[in-house]
Amino acid sequence: MDESLHTTLLGIEMKTPVLTASGTFGFGEEFADFVDLSRLGGVMVKGTTLKPRRGNDGVRITETPQGMLNCIGLENPGVATFLNETLPRIAAYGMNVIVNISGSTVEEYGELARLLDVPGVAAIELNVSCPNVKEGGIVFGTDPEAASAVVRSAKANTGKPVILKLSPNVTDGVAMARAVEKAGADAISLINTLLGMQIDIERCQPVLGNVTGGLSGPCVKPVAVRMVWQVAQAVRIPIIGMGGIASAEDAVEFFLAGASAVAVGTANFTDPAITMEICDGLAAYLENHGLKSIDELIGKANPGFLKGGR
Repeated sequence: MDESLHTTLLGIEMKTPVLTASGTFGFGEEFADFVDLSRLGGVMVKGTTLKPRRGNDGVRITETPQGMLNCIGLENPGVATFLNETLPRIAAYGMNVIVNISGSTVEEYGELARLLDVPGVAAIELNVSCPNVKEGGIVFGTDPEAASAVVRSAKANTGKPVILKLSPNVTDGVAMARAVEKAGADAISLINTLLGMQIDIERCQPVLGNVTGGLSGPCVKPVAVRMVWQVAQAVRIPIIGMGGIASAEDAVEFFLAGASAVAVGTANFTDPAITMEICDGLAAYLENHGLKSIDELIGKANPGFLKGGR
């Protein structure tokens, strides 16, 4: 394995800076026949809540041009089952486990963070796309104060690194990023899915059972790269870039924009071994351009970088 891909993020030793995005890779074990899980920088496992959730009714996934829409509804077995059954089982794969958590109140996020402050969990990722019930349905991820309160609650209840997953469905992503950095977030992952909709023109009805859903895939990559670049100029904490990555070339764009690591999502559905191809491609890119480590790429999106200007 190429040493040039070795990196450390949030104190976590990673063989490569390539992770998998939550909700697209199960708990990792489902891909063990296709992927060397220990080679991944980390697996952001399926979104976890305090209690089991059955998810949304009706159609949950539909394909779109260069992407997909989903409204799974956080179907998961709950944190107790994850801790008692899933985590001990997946520990055998030697991968960094990052648990994506979701709550309906600030207090729920704190409780989840406390429960997951255990050996075998490398970090937690806060999914703030759910409504704050106590505040009348405010979505944490679109309100800087609400998102900051979630971060503070999680940080107060865990010694693990806390990553805030930033939504693109905001007016000012930079303001959101600065707010959660100030609140104590250790890193930011972006972007989460864009809000989208598809209509069946024969039935004259929305395709998804939940009417709207999260848009992901290659179609969102330019938005994601732009947001990573903007946020990287504004914060000092690391960024995990995601959104439409389907090749090593895509990943390089995110590093150049300022990401310290990348996460692959929708592409896992079309090619379950794509993360290994991306790792190999990144190593080849570094070698071909005379670079010794991925760190030499981060934030170097300027005209003179590969022409002697670095």
